[in-house]
Amino acid sequence: MGPHPAVAAIRLAVRRVLHDVLTDLTDTPDGPRTAAGSRPLVLVACSGGADSMALASALAFEAPKLGIRAGGITVDHGLQPGSDLRAAEVVTRMTALRLDPVESVAVRVGREGGPEAAARDARYGALDEAADRLGAAAVLLGHTRDDQAETVLLGLARGSGIRSLSGMAEVSGGPGRSHRYRRPFLQIDRQTARKACMVQSLAVWDDPHNMDPAYTRSRLRHEGLPALEKALGKGVVEALARTAQLSRDDADALDAWAAEAETGVRDADGRLECAKLYALPPAVRRRVLRRAVVAAGSPAGSLFARHIEEVDRLITGWRGQGAINLPGRVEAQRQGGRLVIRQG
Repeated sequence: MGPHPAVAAIRLAVRRVLHDVLTDLTDTPDGPRTAAGSRPLVLVACSGGADSMALASALAFEAPKLGIRAGGITVDHGLQPGSDLRAAEVVTRMTALRLDPVESVAVRVGREGGPEAAARDARYGALDEAADRLGAAAVLLGHTRDDQAETVLLGLARGSGIRSLSGMAEVSGGPGRSHRYRRPFLQIDRQTARKACMVQSLAVWDDPHNMDPAYTRSRLRHEGLPALEKALGKGVVEALARTAQLSRDDADALDAWAAEAETGVRDADGRLECAKLYALPPAVRRRVLRRAVVAAGSPAGSLFARHIEEVDRLITGWRGQGAINLPGRVEAQRQGGRLVIRQG
């Protein structure tokens, strides 16, 4: 008799991702690297919740069959009393699954961007540091289809454009580590992950922050999405997840177009020419502008659609207006038919 359908589903998802990791180790120029002859290490980021515990158990089961070492990292955000004890419990649970190495990493959460964004930045910073130090080929994250639907709705509410509607990528990472983070569960619903934990008798921890209405995502999860399903019927989560994938395909194509177009709108000194920018389709032009602003030093995570719209008006609605102030102390100003973007 085979495993429970929920367990089979999560193991299959993880197996596919591990095969992709092995392929990237050999075939992708900017993919992860591991020492010649050594077994690659894949880490799971585990909070102790149902999603990440299901992921940890599937990784522990599948990795040895592919010659991959499986380890785990839990991040102690220090935002709740006893968080260090909770992190220690998660370490014990991952060790019981025979993951090795297993670590708990404590972080200090700042305030920039709000509590949720600050916690996310601190968490990814810790995961990046651990992955670099341990030489991990990849880090698996337990985001589910439900998380993807919530991300799409949050992007829609912010009015941030098609890139926000594309949600979370199955594969992502920063410069030099574009293949680091893998999300095997984006096509698996939250209930399947919880069921997999239940039938395997895996203890899970439900973070009280996930129920706290002070957090936007919590309100969306417990009030917004149920209201949408009541009004529109079942299938909203699946539809939003499909929207994410379609939007991502479109956004990737437009980004590639913008990268190619950017070289043609600069003069011999590398300055952006306003007349050539004006001739571009709006979606491509705004992407060229965003690329230029980020290259000048503006943090991508703090740069919103309204910022790029203001810069775009220097091209399409020129009335002699002054410099536009952007995140990261970057300024955009029109001078003699050229767009000058630099840090002030």
